[in-house]
Amino acid sequence: MRAFLWFSPLLFVVGCSSPSSESATSTTAASSGSEAAGPEPMDTARPAPIDAQADTLLTAKARHQFSAPGAPDAFSLVLRGASVLTGEATFTITTAGGQVIFREVLSAPDLEAMMVYEMQGPTATQAEREAYVRRRVQEFFAAKNFRRPAVASAATYPTDTAAVPGLDQAAWADLRRRPESVAFEYTVGKEDRHVIAWSPLRKQVVRLP
Repeated sequence: MRAFLWFSPLLFVVGCSSPSSESATSTTAASSGSEAAGPEPMDTARPAPIDAQADTLLTAKARHQFSAPGAPDAFSLVLRGASVLTGEATFTITTAGGQVIFREVLSAPDLEAMMVYEMQGPTATQAEREAYVRRRVQEFFAAKNFRRPAVASAATYPTDTAAVPGLDQAAWADLRRRPESVAFEYTVGKEDRHVIAWSPLRKQVVRLP
């Protein structure tokens, strides 16, 4: 599971801010007297160590219903760095109004790790490894990774929430009452399955079990 810069004591926050009900606009810090507040931090595990001008190696993009009815959000995964096997991929979700509501940095090994389940032998060639990472990026936003509703109406609140610390029962219950809600699922590393959804109650992206 990735570590994020900040979180609510009641809710495991994976969104950086929330769009309004009418249009999503970027949030800027307000100035007070002679001092100006810093920008609201993005919810990324850590700053990307690669040069901001590094070559873009792979890109996957998709538009899908997520945070607002009738206004598909833009999902993007961009891998940058010196090589496919050492780069870092930035995963973002941006509203139709242009506001980034989710951001996470994944390493190339995060994308490559599941290859172990497909290997026919103890090792893989560099070409095979690169091909696998390319396929992971290409299929990252496959239709099968989205589900509706985000929480089934008959689902019961999990008794063991250790896998998702800080899971907010109120936000989970609210999603259960929303058949139009959408969840997105992706795996980090070999087995760390992430399921995220937009919470209308909390006005931010939340992690589900």
